[in-house]
Amino acid sequence: QVRLVESGGGSVQAGGFLRLSCEASGHTFNDYRMAWFRKAPGKERKFVAAVDWRSGRTSYDDSIEDRFTISRDKIKNTISLQMNFLKPEDTATYYCAASQSEVELWDGARYDYWGQGTQVTVST
Repeated sequence: QVRLVESGGGSVQAGGFLRLSCEASGHTFNDYRMAWFRKAPGKERKFVAAVDWRSGRTSYDDSIEDRFTISRDKIKNTISLQMNFLKPEDTATYYCAASQSEVELWDGARYDYWGQGTQVTVST
């Protein structure tokens, strides 16, 4: 049974940083793309970044503006999201997800598995 467990969320001031982690278990993920999505109150869930488990190739939403970095650790079976220069508009619940699709990774419907989420709050 696939399990994705996020951690690392918290409250920070604008300009600060956080590192989110997602521990993946229950499957071999070599043929998966792993991603972070976020959902702010009253808004739709939105793609943040994705990484190909096998190759490490990454993709990002344009709104991230190079502030975030996604990575995967094949030994620890974890996905990380380093978030720098955080802004209040980054406040959201962040979700880890896994997909066997190789296209349209921005589309949450392409993902087979989801974590429970971790809250990130950025204050002014």
